[in-house]
Amino acid sequence: MKIAVASDHGGYELKQFIIKQIQKDHEIIDCGANDATTSVDYPDFAHIACEKVQKGEATCAIVVCGTGIGISIAANKHQGIRCALCHNEYEAEMTRRHNNANALALGGRVTGDQLALNIVKRFLETEFEGGRHQQRIDKISKLEQ
Repeated sequence: MKIAVASDHGGYELKQFIIKQIQKDHEIIDCGANDATTSVDYPDFAHIACEKVQKGEATCAIVVCGTGIGISIAANKHQGIRCALCHNEYEAEMTRRHNNANALALGGRVTGDQLALNIVKRFLETEFEGGRHQQRIDKISKLEQ
């Protein structure tokens, strides 16, 4: 799977940890930021990662800021992106199964490394159920138009 991964400075350390842990099983597109000390704006990096998904250059995106809130809001402004801010494995599973989320947001300052990795793994291994859930995704897509 090809995954676009992005963060601002507040999510940089967690982004780097995630990349290191999943790069042996997945192709990673590192969309920045490039360090934890230079203050940058999370919408810029959410845009880069989401654009990779929109263009079909990545299957999904993982985006990280300090809390995950801002970057998830920015990601969801992109047409066709369904980004979920997840705090545990169950949320990650359900957002894939029921919402067909194609982006995962995490908070680098509020989520520990191992929990974040467990969330990422669950997100990546879970398939969309389709069925009745597809009609809900279709309604969301209509809202974007």
